[in-house]
Amino acid sequence: MTQANATTALQAQQEALVNALFARSGEASTLAELLPLLDQRNPQNQRGLQSYQANGHALAERCLRAAFPVIEQMIGSNSFNALARDLWHQHPPERGDLARWGAALPAFVASNPQLADAPYLGDVAQVEWALHRAAFEADALPNPSSFARLTEEDPETLSLTLAPGVHTITSRFPVASLVLAHLQDHPTLAEAADRLRQGHAEGALIWRQGMKPRLMRCSSAVTALITLLQSGSDIASALDGAMSAVDDGTEEHFDFSAWLTEAVTQGVVTGVHTALPPTA
Repeated sequence: MTQANATTALQAQQEALVNALFARSGEASTLAELLPLLDQRNPQNQRGLQSYQANGHALAERCLRAAFPVIEQMIGSNSFNALARDLWHQHPPERGDLARWGAALPAFVASNPQLADAPYLGDVAQVEWALHRAAFEADALPNPSSFARLTEEDPETLSLTLAPGVHTITSRFPVASLVLAHLQDHPTLAEAADRLRQGHAEGALIWRQGMKPRLMRCSSAVTALITLLQSGSDIASALDGAMSAVDDGTEEHFDFSAWLTEAVTQGVVTGVHTALPPTA
């Protein structure tokens, strides 16, 4: 066999093995593709494949458990493990770093007919994935001296610098309360369950501070403000957007000064910078 043919054969084996690893156990098409490429005289080949598949399932369960501990608590370990295995087969990893695998779980949970009686789970998973992603963000040093610009310059020329990993999620369920109750017991599980029964909608604000992902509830005004700041808006335009959320009746009041003080204290806002000029 020439070197080129040997390379082609090896590539075919590798591709068939990867397909078989992510196929459901015993799936005929993948086994039919792989087995002719293996040494049929070795009875351990199929047992080895089964072992690799079992290890893949265990790895999927372990990786998702690290990213979605609240979902596991809510549906139970057995159901969570089955969910992890299903995701492994239907949305296999696309990169070698499995700590980055799991982005498909929120939509996967939301569309799962077996979990239809808990429609809030998809949004809870979104919050958990945002927290997981924030853990990988780099920390940024605050720039306290830059805040003096707020009293010296036109707010239409300035914008707020947000901490790494800042992300907002809007939900018709009390998702921030549910996640915080399971992770920190504040609010309590009983209080979060009561908010769920009463149909409270909540926004969730996720960011990274001091090497740790953080989470708090936020209003629709704050969600609008942060979304506009992230899109490049200046402070004046972003504040107009926040006030629109108040005007539509979803909020009673939004005190920008009070919010900014808390956001700086909590590390959500780290400084002030010059806003980009609007595009034509």
